[in-house]
Amino acid sequence: MGSADRIIRVMLAVLVGVLYFMNVISGTIAIVLLAFAAVFILTSMVSFCPLYLPLGLSTLRKKISGN
Repeated sequence: MGSADRIIRVMLAVLVGVLYFMNVISGTIAIVLLAFAAVFILTSMVSFCPLYLPLGLSTLRKKISGN
């Protein structure tokens, strides 16, 4: 998982947390979004998204070796 992907995930999780604590979102939708926010934080911390594996996705930049 690339740095930009990790930063975006953390920013989205923080946004959901702010919306929840400001009572902008509530009820079932708040619980679902908070669960997604927790997953975003966890996947950002470990730099791995299990959903990317079966889809063959990667946001990690490939290193170019110089000769």
